[in-house]
Amino acid sequence: MDNVQAYIDTAIEYAMLYLPKLFLALIFLVIGAFLIRKVNRGVKNLFLRREMDPSLIPFLSGFLNALLWVLLIISVASMIGIATTSFIAVLGAAGLAIGLALQGSLGNFAGGILILILRPYKVGDVIEAQGVIALVTEIQIFHTILKSYDNKVIIIPNGPLGNSTIINYSTMETRLVEWVFGISYDDDIDKAKTIIKKIVFTDSRVLNQESPFINLAELGDSSVNFKVRAEVAQADYWSVFFEMTENVKKAFDKEGITIPYPQRDVHLFSENKNS
Repeated sequence: MDNVQAYIDTAIEYAMLYLPKLFLALIFLVIGAFLIRKVNRGVKNLFLRREMDPSLIPFLSGFLNALLWVLLIISVASMIGIATTSFIAVLGAAGLAIGLALQGSLGNFAGGILILILRPYKVGDVIEAQGVIALVTEIQIFHTILKSYDNKVIIIPNGPLGNSTIINYSTMETRLVEWVFGISYDDDIDKAKTIIKKIVFTDSRVLNQESPFINLAELGDSSVNFKVRAEVAQADYWSVFFEMTENVKKAFDKEGITIPYPQRDVHLFSENKNS
């Protein structure tokens, strides 16, 4: 009976000691959970206002939610009286070891966050990076997925992308289409310019019709070269480029303007040798 009474007294003592802490910790847990939901909702709204890629919003909000819950649980455990110092130390050491082992992946993760925040490109943009030009189809947290014009899937880690030069061809509403047309030295320069202007700068897709850019750019080894630039909408770039290249060639042929082949004059000299 004495042992039973001792156990009861110990239980009452522990209850008096820990029940108030447990009650306060429970209240803190409920309030913390409410605040975490509020923060997550606010962050999601912020991402939507910044027009962030929808595929990344669930991941980032989930990551933030997990981080906040870990902090909340550690705080609640500390309020109850559980020693969290050693637990945090072990967690930090494990995190350091994992970080060293996954250094490349963490670099890609950081690159993904930078891309997400700075938005150098988005899904649907055509970019040039890491030696390739392709369409962005998906932005993942570790990689960016591209599709080339010949329908190849290109996967580039976000780490190198976040620390290298990126050319975004889709940022501006319009682009300049550029050609180099060569004619023979014997052809009429003014006539060639008139033909180019009539073919290129009367097309309704060309926006700089009032200020055509047609300039003699180079006196080459075998041709006189014109540089031509036409401003068009993003969607019309390739159609204008290919169609005008063909149409100018046909117009030159019709009007007798020649596009010379590379050529070289070779002079032969004979020598008479006396035996």
